[in-house]
Amino acid sequence: MSDCGCAKARADLEAFVRGEIDCCETAHTEIREHIDNCPECQNEATVARTLTVAVHRACADESAPDDLRLRVIAKLRDVQAEPH
Repeated sequence: MSDCGCAKARADLEAFVRGEIDCCETAHTEIREHIDNCPECQNEATVARTLTVAVHRACADESAPDDLRLRVIAKLRDVQAEPH
């Protein structure tokens, strides 16, 4: 398999750490292999995982107020309804 390179790995690092690489299994594998073989990207991945876990823990018991949640949902529906 070809190395995706640091730029690609870092561009998709946050999505990779959260398990959100949605394009294909190949992209996930390429990023994983690059991180496994690149010390600099390993460090970036460690920082990203640590931050992701810390934010998740900090927000685990938090929820948005109902009025804010409804406004956000309404805005998302408006944006989805807009012609592209």
